[in-house]
Amino acid sequence: MGIHYDYKSTKGNKLMEKQAKREKKLAEKRAKRLAKEGPKKEEPKEQPLDASKPITLDFLTNPNKE
Repeated sequence: MGIHYDYKSTKGNKLMEKQAKREKKLAEKRAKRLAKEGPKKEEPKEQPLDASKPITLDFLTNPNKE
């Protein structure tokens, strides 16, 4: 009967320990993956459209735009 009485009183602590363990494992995996990949390269940002230039059909459909 003692095990059932003890279960509810320690359930919260056990769940918090499990969550902490899970988060620690995920952080280790992330760190390992980042170390393996190396530093991230920044992707080039697209330039916003110039408001003074009109938008033409050629501009919208050109597959070789810069």
